[in-house]
Amino acid sequence: MRIALFLLISIPAFGQHLDTTKVFSLDEYLNWVRKFHPIMQQAALLEKSATAELMVAKGNFDPEGFGEYEDKSFDQKNYFRVGEAGLKVPTWWGADVKLSYLWSNGTFLNNSAILPENGQAVLGIEVPLLQGVVIDQRRVQVKQAELLQTGNEAERNSIINNLLLESIEAYWDWANKYQLVQIYNTSLQLAEDRFRIIKESFLQGDKPAIDTLESMIQLQNRQQQLSQAKVELQNATLQLSNYLWYENTTPLEISPSLRPEELSRDIQVDLQDISITDVGQTHPDLQILSIKQEQLVIKEKLKREALKPQLRLNYNFLGTGFNLASGQEGSPVVQNLFTENYKWGVNFSYPLFLRKARGGLQLVRLEQLENNYKMENKSLNIVNKINGILQLLRTTYEQVNRQQSIVRNYSALLEAENIKFEIGESSIFLLNNREQKLIESQMKLLKLQVSLQKLQWKLRWAQGMLK
Repeated sequence: MRIALFLLISIPAFGQHLDTTKVFSLDEYLNWVRKFHPIMQQAALLEKSATAELMVAKGNFDPEGFGEYEDKSFDQKNYFRVGEAGLKVPTWWGADVKLSYLWSNGTFLNNSAILPENGQAVLGIEVPLLQGVVIDQRRVQVKQAELLQTGNEAERNSIINNLLLESIEAYWDWANKYQLVQIYNTSLQLAEDRFRIIKESFLQGDKPAIDTLESMIQLQNRQQQLSQAKVELQNATLQLSNYLWYENTTPLEISPSLRPEELSRDIQVDLQDISITDVGQTHPDLQILSIKQEQLVIKEKLKREALKPQLRLNYNFLGTGFNLASGQEGSPVVQNLFTENYKWGVNFSYPLFLRKARGGLQLVRLEQLENNYKMENKSLNIVNKINGILQLLRTTYEQVNRQQSIVRNYSALLEAENIKFEIGESSIFLLNNREQKLIESQMKLLKLQVSLQKLQWKLRWAQGMLK
């Protein structure tokens, strides 16, 4: 169920209560769009999504508790009870630190599972020596997620940029149809006044019957034009209402008591040509591609790392119970750690043909090349679009000035024709023709003024600067 906007516009966010001549300005309208439109709410989710992705990536570095326990009893014999519990801490540099406690007892223990009577504490570390030293999958995920935050912000700006242009164009279409209704209202009033005067003159014998018929036809035409203009205004109002929402995604309608702000030709626009460098710094679509290129650079580093052999060293300090410094009496603690109570090993693997690693590297480099082509093409398209809008702005601005002069001249002609008609030196046909030309010129001026308003905003849109 829609709610009329005039009932809501008096809330404190907009300050004052509405009267019958309330101007619903473009700034006020855009405030509603920015604050309540569902697409704006959807765009805001991108930031939360990126934050969640970063949390997921950083979760790879969360300390992890672990535990394992086995117990075997058979034929009234305790074969073994073995267990381990501890904490594993991943580090940013690829090494994993492990702190655990092991215990075991039983009749049939493996020799390697025999431990001191009070168990054994283990402090160990596993370190990559070749692949994974420079970068690994965990670090890549964090860096990619950090870039995703910037990328999602750019994507959010792109969504907002497009939405605001659509909503602004709908606003000026509404303003255009509203002003057309005012023009036709004025012309209908003139036609009604003229018909009344000519009818009275006919009744007094001063005007022929054909003048009355001519005036009646003109009056009927104006009534038809006004009726059609009101239908078009209603449609434009409904279209504008598509961009107006309230809390909890409640749609709004524009009240008939609201009117748009006045059209103005006095627009200050910097009509300098735009370079690719300028656009690259502001346009969100280019920023998205640029951030993707950074992500691909990180991905390439990981693929290059995969060309190295995997060699991991693990070293564990062993204790008696929780005493890691136990050993021969009189021996230094450090010596006991490195010569008596330890366990270490290495793990090595290396694919002989490296087809997976080399193929992955080639694919990511092709992705970089493709993305680079997209950036160059997008940059050129955007710059050409901006410069095309600038040219159209210049032309439209000149046309507005000329058309204003034309409207003034038609007004002067109509005024002179009225004087001639009053003294009997003109006809109702010529008078109606002059008036129709003035109305047509006013409508053309209105159309140019609306185009000028749209173009100034479209220029900002093409630069990616609507926020």
